[in-house]
Formats: sequence, structure tokens, C-alpha cells
Amino acid sequence: MIKAAVFDVGETLIDETRIWCRWADRLAVPRFAFLGVIGGMAATGRPLTDAFELVRPGLDLDAEQSAWAAAEPGSLRNNFDGDDLYPDVRPALRELRRRGITVIIAGNQPPQAKSALERMDLPVDAVYTSAEWGLEKPDPEFFTRVTEVAGVEPAEICYIGDRVDNDVLPVRTAGMLPVLIRRGPWGYLTAELPEAAGTTTIDSLDELPDLLAPA
Repeated sequence: MIKAAVFDVGETLIDETRIWCRWADRLAVPRFAFLGVIGGMAATGRPLTDAFELVRPGLDLDAEQSAWAAAEPGSLRNNFDGDDLYPDVRPALRELRRRGITVIIAGNQPPQAKSALERMDLPVDAVYTSAEWGLEKPDPEFFTRVTEVAGVEPAEICYIGDRVDNDVLPVRTAGMLPVLIRRGPWGYLTAELPEAAGTTTIDSLDELPDLLAPA
């Protein structure tokens, strides 16, 4: 019996399209090209940061982010807000809580993501980020922390995310139920991997309430 549903952030709750389009504009790269390169990273198993190196060899990403913040202190830049939520997020989270499931957000995110998510007033019980824990998926210790904050046994936790490497394999190892959502480059591509075989896969968060807590 699942008692807690824990959610990844990027391409699970947040549509990152606007973020990557703003990055493309910042780097003076056509949006379609940059989005395609990001898809290539997902397809070849390369880290996302390699996309920046491909389009702008030698780019100092940290320095670029600092320069961007200085140039546009009032803009979203590489951040997100409520307009980036997928439309199924609020209804699904609300329904899960109505059915007695504890709902937690815990994903690989920078420090500012926590406050951004909290400002959305989502129907969740808690929000955590890798930055505040000093741990990133797929580190097993990340999922140990998930178990601690959920306050239930691993077998009573479902973790929902879009990546097999971060959200399925280590979740299985931790003794939790992984659910893979097919959206975003990694979601569509990694759902086809042999490692994903047998994983519960959904196309929308609307499917979760009946999956985890049938009425």
C-alpha cells in the first residue's frame, strides 16, 4: 500500500521549454537547434551540461549564469515560476492528498527552486531540493533522506520522475515503487531502454490517483 508519493521536478512537474528557450536566446543559438542538442544528450546518455559545450565551446557556465543575473536581475533567466507547471500537476496532487496520500516534492534542483516551488502554493505536504540536502540523485543517500522525510517504509513510497537513471533504477534499489512519466526528452527516450522494462509508466499525472489509491 502506497502512503507517500514523492515527485521529481523538471519535466515531471515543470515544463522546462521556456527555460531552454531563454538559454538559447542568451547564447545566441536558434531555439530549435538548442532544444535538439538537449534531446541529443538524452538520446546518447550524455550530461545536460555537454549541450552548452557543444554550442558554445569553452563556455564557463557558472560565469555565464552570474553575468546573466547581473544583466537581467529581474528576469526569470534559468529559473521557473507557476506558469511553467504542467496543467495536470495541481489536480493530480490535490486528488492524491484527498485520497490520503502524503505528497512530497524532492528533486535535483538549485537553491532558488525551493522558494519558487513554495510560492506556487501547491497542494503538497513538503518541498525539498538536492541543494538543501547536499545530495543529488542517483546517490542512494538521497533516497534515504526521502524515506526519512516521508516517515514511512520504503515499500510504502512511490517516486515519480522522468529519468530511468535518476528516478527508476536507484528508486528500485531503495525498495520504493518507481513510476516513470513519459514527457520531456529523457522521459520519452529512456522509457524505451531495456532498464525500464517492467516499470510502471504513465503519460500524465492524472493517472496517478487511481494507480496509487484506487477510489
